[in-house]
Amino acid sequence: MKDFIPFAEDDILFHKAIELFNNQEWYVAHDALEAIWHKTDGMERITIQAILQIAVAQVHLSNANYVGATILYGEGLGRLSNKKVPDLGLDLKEFISILKKRLLILQGGGDLVGTSPPVLKRRSINSRTC
Repeated sequence: MKDFIPFAEDDILFHKAIELFNNQEWYVAHDALEAIWHKTDGMERITIQAILQIAVAQVHLSNANYVGATILYGEGLGRLSNKKVPDLGLDLKEFISILKKRLLILQGGGDLVGTSPPVLKRRSINSRTC
């Protein structure tokens, strides 16, 4: 069996997890991310955990559990705000911006209808890593 090399260009599991997340298949994305998280260590593990928490927050939102969603948004955002976490080739700056807007709305008791859901885009080649 080939050794697991997290986030290599050809890492099919990682790309599939991101695709599931972006397709708003939150629960399945959570499962895929959790499988990767269990095989990962170091700072990459923190990035994966944060994304995983956002997927679970979205599951909570779909079940009208706004308190659970708010807590997990805050925890995930807190992890991603650490300047030492690697971006794993993703545009975390834009992702964090979306999360902050959504978290503020949730904390204020507002409605997320009409707001953009979180999406994980590839970082442009010229961008710095987080």
